Amino acid sequence: MRVPVLDINGKSLMPTKPSRARRWLKEGKAKVVHNDLNLFCIQLLVESSGTKTQPIALGLDPGKKFTGVGVQSAKVTLFMAHLILPFPDITKKMSGRLILRRARRGRRINRKAPFNKRAHRQKRFDNRKQNKLPPSIRANKELELRVTKELVKLFPVTQITYEYVKAKGNKGFSPVMVGQKVMLQWLEKFVPTNVQEGWQTSILRQQLGLAKDKKNKDKQTPETHAHDSVTLAASNFMKFEKFHTANTRGHRWEGFVKVTSAPFRVIARPNLFRRQLHFENPVKDVLGNRKRKGGTITPFGFRSGDLVKAEKAGKVYIGWIGGYTQTAKTKNVSVYDHNWHRLGQFSPSKVQLLQRSSRLCVAS
Repeated sequence: MRVPVLDINGKSLMPTKPSRARRWLKEGKAKVVHNDLNLFCIQLLVESSGTKTQPIALGLDPGKKFTGVGVQSAKVTLFMAHLILPFPDITKKMSGRLILRRARRGRRINRKAPFNKRAHRQKRFDNRKQNKLPPSIRANKELELRVTKELVKLFPVTQITYEYVKAKGNKGFSPVMVGQKVMLQWLEKFVPTNVQEGWQTSILRQQLGLAKDKKNKDKQTPETHAHDSVTLAASNFMKFEKFHTANTRGHRWEGFVKVTSAPFRVIARPNLFRRQLHFENPVKDVLGNRKRKGGTITPFGFRSGDLVKAEKAGKVYIGWIGGYTQTAKTKNVSVYDHNWHRLGQFSPSKVQLLQRSSRLCVAS
């Protein structure tokens, strides 16, 4: 393992060994600093002896529902992550919004009246350019970009390798393909970026001896997506060259890179809901008040997405605030895990705030 190191001004330096990091902390030469990925990181309190860095590459293996992230140097693997993309949640919310909007229009417009006398406004100018990303794809790419930016702050990344996807057969559309060019433009703004195709990644992954789980893509282990991203990062230290022997010929990767164990994180976005006037099917309580839906603020000092420690029946849970319930008799806050499955409802007095919301749910 290697510990990320920042200089006295917050600039990333080469990671160091845990033993050296402990010695610096003991001698008062460094302090522990927080980051949104919950990685143990230190910042020097004195001037560093040198600022030279070795090449460090970051690999991104994008998908529709999951994305792999890996950080690799020539001698050690520094970080691996499995991103749970918000694609299904955003698609569900957009579909619900579409249904509600059509229902409102249906109630408002009198379709028995002539078209030019109906209660709807015509478009004032043509602004339908059809060049923006769909909300579900944009949410995916923004989460990938957010994690990439956090890693660039912690490690002196010199190169990003992005796996470029091409749909096979007669498919004219693939959610993974949409937004690739925009994502590459975003990445190019702060780190040099190159692309690589999947078949090249497969050859190198087998050559490095990394396992691949193709059956359970939703399994939160390094074998599903993180190993592919580490392979993408490792490709920057090797060359893909032709070979020819007496019996075989083709291409193979030439060079040396050492893949080691590294911290592994599962990262997701909290599934927050905007404040709405009432549910799709309005319901009222005993007093005739409509039930509240959505919002990110609670009356107990917590916000949706805050990392908390909650206790119930002698058992302690670590999770994220997802909402609250308040009636004349009960006051509870709901706590969720990183998969946004509810762990339970807890009394606010039994909930302790650990960290304010960073809009990321990170699990080891």
